[in-house]
Amino acid sequence: MKYPAIEELYRLYLTHSVVCTDTRTVEKNSIFFALKGASFNANLFARDALAKGAALAVIDEEACYTEGCVLVRDVLDTLQQLANYHRRNINIPVIAITGSNGKTTTKELTAAVLEKKYKTLYTKGNLNNHIGVPLTVLKLTPQHQIAVIEMGANHQGEIAALCKIAEPGYGIITNIGKAHLEGFGGPEGVIKAKNELYQYIRSAGGTLFVNADDGLLMRLSENTKRITYGAKAGADCTGLPDEEDIFAKGRISGGGIEVQIESKLAGRYNFSNILAAACIGLHFGLTPFQIKEALEAYTPSNNRSQFISRGSNKIWVDTYNANPSSMKLAITNFAGMKATGKVLILGDMFELGADSAAEHQALVTLIESTNAWDAVLLSGQYFAKVSTRYQKFESIKELLKWLAANPVTGKTILLKGSRGMQMEQILEYL
Repeated sequence: MKYPAIEELYRLYLTHSVVCTDTRTVEKNSIFFALKGASFNANLFARDALAKGAALAVIDEEACYTEGCVLVRDVLDTLQQLANYHRRNINIPVIAITGSNGKTTTKELTAAVLEKKYKTLYTKGNLNNHIGVPLTVLKLTPQHQIAVIEMGANHQGEIAALCKIAEPGYGIITNIGKAHLEGFGGPEGVIKAKNELYQYIRSAGGTLFVNADDGLLMRLSENTKRITYGAKAGADCTGLPDEEDIFAKGRISGGGIEVQIESKLAGRYNFSNILAAACIGLHFGLTPFQIKEALEAYTPSNNRSQFISRGSNKIWVDTYNANPSSMKLAITNFAGMKATGKVLILGDMFELGADSAAEHQALVTLIESTNAWDAVLLSGQYFAKVSTRYQKFESIKELLKWLAANPVTGKTILLKGSRGMQMEQILEYL
């Protein structure tokens, strides 16, 4: 089949509704989409996918065409069009979540809450980009009652494009901070990019969930139907975190009922993510007690806001990613917690472009402004260049060598850095 209309391809999808993009995970009777990237061309593996049981292989290079293939002009564009066509045939609420920090945690918490009442589809892992979003949307079935779609971006225009695929009727921006500054073109570029979600929801006549304590988000969400959450009186869902605890805990009020939430998430700043999920749950008819049960049962994973014990050490593991905003929050929270023997082990922050040196130095200045630390260990090529009295290591390898010779015991440790630093390696030495 060559150059089918999207309606024709959709009829094939309804018969073969499992979509895959990797020949290593091809399922029988699935549709294989042969995507291309800077260092790969899956068109070359279309025959392998068919041999492994795929019913169809969608390709965009005629030289690879064979029986069982569907030739299109652009595989990625076709995948996105198919997802959007499918979305329009599944009439359920779709909630889009983005933000500089906390979007994945908020997505996970929101899904955990909504699953108490609804058959919920939500983004798995970090499938939040131009490929992951359409793949998630194509997992929608008539049995699903609601969907929670995470949207990530590191360039302007990407959130707007993802909204056109998933067509959310609800949206939430967890916050707008200093992340991916290089790709967005500075702080103002970040604001413009994240605001694409608000603009889409506004144009679609949808509803926003907005942190009432965040002046920027309140300003950007003006003239849009919105439901608010936060500490401020007058918010639709209110709550205050408990102070000085390593875990995010506090009281939440909504629908005239107040409940105490005791979460397993490390970091008081996660309470705003808890409050966001509670607000969404209340709007969709869950009781405060159902929300409490869901939030308290949620266990963080994948090195996000986890609190673990290793030998005599207690470790706050938050190594999935880092940027200036999330680093500042974590360090400030950690400094204020009731704990003895506090140690900071931090890795470089990536994708900051021309702001990198200044942002790493600013973090060190923040760290030096308090005497909360027994030790501070900084790792990476950017931290190695800062001016500080603390110990610096040009690489993780050097830091690991030092830890092997200088064991850290009986301490409370914050371990954080950008994903590319692979800070979780350090756990074996603690």
